[in-house]
Amino acid sequence: MKSDKIFKGLLYAAGLFMALLVFFAFLSLVQKSMSSIKAFGFNFLINPDWNPPLRKFGALAFFVGTLLTSILALLISIPFSIAISLFLGEYYRNNFFGKILDYTTDLLAGIPSVIYGLWGLFFMVPIVRKIELLVGVPPYGVGIFTASLILTIMIIPYTSSIGREVIRLVPKDLKEAAYSLGATQFEVVKKVILPYAKSGIFAGILLSFGRALGETMAVTMVIGNSNYLPSDVFAPANTMASVIANEFAEATDALHLSSLIELALFLFVISFVINYFGNIVIKRFRVNG
Repeated sequence: MKSDKIFKGLLYAAGLFMALLVFFAFLSLVQKSMSSIKAFGFNFLINPDWNPPLRKFGALAFFVGTLLTSILALLISIPFSIAISLFLGEYYRNNFFGKILDYTTDLLAGIPSVIYGLWGLFFMVPIVRKIELLVGVPPYGVGIFTASLILTIMIIPYTSSIGREVIRLVPKDLKEAAYSLGATQFEVVKKVILPYAKSGIFAGILLSFGRALGETMAVTMVIGNSNYLPSDVFAPANTMASVIANEFAEATDALHLSSLIELALFLFVISFVINYFGNIVIKRFRVNG
């Protein structure tokens, strides 16, 4: 009984510590960005101009760049992630080839982002440049589309790994009952496995979206680092994370530094809101019992 109380106390202490950690991180970002907040107010969020020499700072171009790269990467990755999850979780869960692919997927999730960035520069950029020549746009090679492709490859292992584990947790009795009624394997997947595992699959998608929003190094290396609103998905741009990585070490002006920290605060709030509403959706779609 005493050990049970101690264990619960440790759990409460750990939860309180994490809550305080998030609160003080938020508080620190607010404090350090107050100069920018006072100077620009709400206009900071809707102003597309970012010109440090002229002390003009606006987050809109980076907000658009962040959303475009993350959403495009997520849309491209979802079909591949679900297919890999089903392949490893249901069709080839005990197959030798499935185990190799299983290990490879986990390995891809652990590769440092700078390696993805270098691979993107030497492999993806020339391919994207050829695609841009075919569609008649300036052949930069780097830009939002290239960054989205790199992000797609980076987030697929996260979504597919979580989806794989959730699919493997589907009760065997449910599948056997469906088979006994004459259902095919495709019908079992469509009407039993996916409805049961949809909450976990969505959680993996949400985790991947959060990873895509905050990814820094790989995106910085292939997005083109342009501080202007992108005209199309092939144009060079910047994300909130990439502009912080590029300019933080060189920001000698106090207002410039405060504006970069306000970008970090904005990214922090966006991530928090997405995770909060994501948890609501997960609870709504959760299978009871």
